Amino acid sequence: MSADDPGWEPDEHVRFARYRRAFDKVSAEDAAALVTRVLTDPDVAMANSAVCEYLDRRAAELLTDPGYPSWCLELTGPVAVDDFSARRLREWTLLRAMTLDEPWDAETLLAASNWLQLRCAEESTATTALATLAEDGRTRRIRNIAKSRLSDLCRRR
Repeated sequence: MSADDPGWEPDEHVRFARYRRAFDKVSAEDAAALVTRVLTDPDVAMANSAVCEYLDRRAAELLTDPGYPSWCLELTGPVAVDDFSARRLREWTLLRAMTLDEPWDAETLLAASNWLQLRCAEESTATTALATLAEDGRTRRIRNIAKSRLSDLCRRR
């Protein structure tokens, strides 16, 4: 939906709620088209917020699922027009690699957003990732959480 659409709503809060409802109901086959349409909204911040909310929900559901790679590939093109959404999708893919013990590199984790570093520090069981964040995480909070979780994991093993 854009300002050129006859059903376009001028209030961004109403549009955001409409986008959320649409993402709640969207089929896997129609998700890429909906992302493309939402990212044409003139309120870029609101649009990428709606898209990232969808990406976060769906990526969390598919994180360890064999269907994740095809879902990610399908959305890579549509989110490419929005740096924030594209970065979020890449960061979910990095989190997946760490979760599944697939190849990843520390430099990519350290260059990642606070969002990913914090999520990883709080939830990951990948000791290499936690050690990386404990030493060089972007914020004191991230480093402290990673140190604590790393210590807990090492004690349990």
